[in-house]
Amino acid sequence: MTTSAAEVHRALAENIGRVVRGKPEIIRLTVAALFAEGHLLLEDVPGVGKTTLAHCLARSIGGSWHRIQFTPDLLPGDITGVTVYRQRDEDFVFHPGGVFANIVVADEINRGTPKTQSALLEVMAEQRVTVDAVSHEVPRPFLVVATQNPIEMAGTYRLPEAQLDRFLMRLTVGYPDLATEVLVIMSSTAGVSPADLPAVVDVAAVAAAIAEVRTVHVDRGICEYAARLAAATREHGAVRFGASPRGSIALVRAAQGYAATDGRAYVTPDDIKDVAVPVLAHRLVLTAEAELGGRADADVVREVLDSVPAPGPLTTAR
Repeated sequence: MTTSAAEVHRALAENIGRVVRGKPEIIRLTVAALFAEGHLLLEDVPGVGKTTLAHCLARSIGGSWHRIQFTPDLLPGDITGVTVYRQRDEDFVFHPGGVFANIVVADEINRGTPKTQSALLEVMAEQRVTVDAVSHEVPRPFLVVATQNPIEMAGTYRLPEAQLDRFLMRLTVGYPDLATEVLVIMSSTAGVSPADLPAVVDVAAVAAAIAEVRTVHVDRGICEYAARLAAATREHGAVRFGASPRGSIALVRAAQGYAATDGRAYVTPDDIKDVAVPVLAHRLVLTAEAELGGRADADVVREVLDSVPAPGPLTTAR
């Protein structure tokens, strides 16, 4: 099994790319989120491969994974687990819920009620759940990959800002180009699916990659750049609430993971720029006027990137 972050990324990207065609940058960002121990929200129209991407990632890692299909009748206990009385032992026993896995695929998360969605808040932030005042740790590494359809409103519940803020990145898979769509059709007719993918890395290799990412050097100038970008979102005229300090921290963490996929031990301003839209856009709350005018949060982040100058030469070692 591979151990370095760059090797783990290469193995995962090649394996996932057998099914998810023509999306190398989306796959790279997905792996970067995994390396940064951040959760991922895949948001797009039906049929573009959101759930397929999540399943391919889960299948490619030799750890445990669970899929939770969110529906209006899903209960919080189905996610976190419940404590039941075992008459034979005359004692209460905890039965783990769906989040007790290395990778949790939360499919169509916005179909769950707000009460059910809130069951994920603690575990996404602290890698543990508390049931009946008892805390239970989930396996590490731990990643939630959630999907949602932003255009279908019937039977859905909008994710609150506190929930969105738990996701390190929000990615849009997008439609494939013509040549890629032909390959997708050919793969589908040949019966290639996520279930056919072998595990190409084990949990120990992923844990080693995560540990390596924590050592990726971040210059003070990079930290200041991330802070200026977050501050600029708060001052933008189209934004009611901008990115918080958690957003600037997430920006640097994601950039570390992104740099590690390239085999680098330092973060550059371009790394920050490459992850800025996936990391910051979903953390913005636009003004009513901006929403009525059709402004998109991603466009606001791009405007901020254009307006905030990147830092000059940086140190690339501690």
